[in-house]
Amino acid sequence: MTCATDRATLVRQARESIERGSKSFAQASKLFDPVTRERAWLLYAWCRHGDDVTDGQDHGGAMEVVADPLARLAYVETMTARALDGEASGHPAFDGLALVARECGFPRQYPLDLIAGFRLDAKGWRPQTEADLIRYCYHVAGVVGRMMALVMGVRPDDTATLDEAEALGLAFQLGNIARDIAEDAAAGRCYLPAQWLAAEGVAADELMTASNLPALARITTRMADMAAIYEAKARVGARKLPFRCRWAVLAATGIYGDIARRAAALGVHAWDRRITTSKLAKLGWVIRAFGQAL
Repeated sequence: MTCATDRATLVRQARESIERGSKSFAQASKLFDPVTRERAWLLYAWCRHGDDVTDGQDHGGAMEVVADPLARLAYVETMTARALDGEASGHPAFDGLALVARECGFPRQYPLDLIAGFRLDAKGWRPQTEADLIRYCYHVAGVVGRMMALVMGVRPDDTATLDEAEALGLAFQLGNIARDIAEDAAAGRCYLPAQWLAAEGVAADELMTASNLPALARITTRMADMAAIYEAKARVGARKLPFRCRWAVLAATGIYGDIARRAAALGVHAWDRRITTSKLAKLGWVIRAFGQAL
């Protein structure tokens, strides 16, 4: 298989994508060795492009209502399948996926599992139970953790470490959902299990009314507690990685773990403004993670 674009160009374009779409991941990726870093960028660029296409976003910005979500999904699915079959497309996101999948030996099912998560969103799916929530988190983030583990050199048959890498993705996504409750509601989405909302007496279409904020704060604390359990599992897995990969993973774990922790700490004020992590806080985690990695 020959990519339509040379590797150096694909890597450069992927780096531009991650720097635009996620400053936190871009910062953490600098801790990887050069080869792992480039592969992480290539994987990110494909994930970001697929999410942007199906959600009407630009590098993770505000979501737009799209008229043809299933048609957009079909495009991503078809182009991804072709990339995994070794067909060059001339599109950097898909040619980059083909490159990193070949170099790291991705099981074909992993990229398709992520697309299955996009499909849930395209169909307006909402979780009914906690198990549904975790299944969604697997499809949009847990499987990315598995692919990242392969990027970092974990063997495809090392099921324990892959499970722990998946746990990190679950922790990240639970924090993102807690942080983005108001943004998701504005876009007509809700990722909080219907059973949880019913137990709190909250209607999904009235999430952000003032009277419901204390209930949402309790749910956010519940999600943060779940995220902490998955984060702890991921930290165990990080011990098995090479030093620079371990350092990067622990830094990202701290940076993203702070999202869920801060959302829980802010209570009813968690959605007054979007929770972000300052450059100083990110640097602090890079330093702390170095010590943890040792």
